[in-house]
Order: sequence, then structure tokens, then C-alpha cells
Amino acid sequence: MSNYTVERIKVVTPDKVELMPKVFKPNEEIKDNLVVVLVHPYSILGGRQALLKGIASGLAENGHRAVTFDMRGVGESTGRASLTGFAEVKDVIAVCNWVSEHLDSHRILLVGSSAGAPIAGSAVDQIGQVVGYVSLGYPFGMMASILFGRHHKAILQSSKPKLFVMGTRDGFTSVKQLNKKLSSAAGRNEIYLMEGVSHFEMEGPAYDAEMVKLILKFISSL
Repeated sequence: MSNYTVERIKVVTPDKVELMPKVFKPNEEIKDNLVVVLVHPYSILGGRQALLKGIASGLAENGHRAVTFDMRGVGESTGRASLTGFAEVKDVIAVCNWVSEHLDSHRILLVGSSAGAPIAGSAVDQIGQVVGYVSLGYPFGMMASILFGRHHKAILQSSKPKLFVMGTRDGFTSVKQLNKKLSSAAGRNEIYLMEGVSHFEMEGPAYDAEMVKLILKFISSL
């Protein structure tokens, strides 16, 4: 029997898109009022909140509330997915605003996986309650930048603490490209490299427990 519960909610964005998030809550004492909001991979390639269930449940089992949600055009959420992810930034902001109001949280950690990382990164400084950011496989590489390049500036200029987790065999971004991008980034920037791991391997459930450990360690530093 799991030691967390899952609550389904509905959030409506300013442009009337209905999102269907899930809130993972510890059954035992909540450690603090920080809530982790997780942003799933690229909708057009099958990204959905279910991919982040393992991380969200692991965080809840360790005393932290976590929220996953299907972005517009995915699952039961209405609207249409966009190619570049800019419409989806509104979804992230709307969910974070709901968290702040209904979960009584003034501290939010944004975690983005794959294409969810640039989308979450564009929202970081638009939400006052966000105190930190974790990227799981940010697609900084040349080809991915055709779609997501316009998101880079927002997160690189943010002074909020940031952690970038990437596999050394990531097919979208090389270690050299990651280091080059972060060399001029503002604020505190940490890198954690997973030796021999590819982009889509890191998204798989086999690495959920390690992602949870990294996120918990980062939370303790905020």
C-alpha cells in the first residue's frame, strides 16, 4: 500500500483551456510548504503526465507534494498542442498559480523533462513563487533549437537556482553544448551528468528513483 494519495483537479487557463492535473500528497507529515510542479516531455511526440508519475510518487513518499498535468491537447486537457511550446507556458503558469492559491504554497520548484524543460524555463521568472528549477534533459542542441531555441534566453537569464541533469549520450545535446550554454548563465547553475545514459533512457522509469534523489538534494539546498 502506497503512503501517498493522488487527487485529480481541474485548472482553467486565461485562454480557457481546461487542464487536468494530479496532486500527489504524502499521507504522513508534509516536510515543508514547497510544492514540486513537473512538466512533461514534448506533447507532439507522445509526452504526457503519466511519464512523470514515478518521480511524483517518489517525491510524495519522501514528504513533498508534487503536481503533474497534461498540457493542452494531451489526454483529457482541452486545446491544441503547439509546435514550439509557447502556448504551453500559459499552462505551466496557470497550474503554478493554482498551486499557490489552493495548496497554500509560496515556494514552488519547477521540474521540466525533455521539451518540458524549455517550456518550464520560460515560465520560471513569470511566477514569483518559483524558487528553483530542475531540467531533466534540456534539448539545447542545434536541431532541437529550431523548435525550442527561443526559450533558451529566459532560463539562462534567470537568477534563480538551477540544476541541469543530462545523460552523456543525450542525442539532442552534447556535454560540450550544455557547458557552453551554461557558461554565461546567470545565478547558480549546477550540472549532473549521467554517464552513458541517452536522452530517452533517462526519461524511462528505470531512472525515476535517481531523479527523485537528485531533486530532493536540490530542494535541500534552496
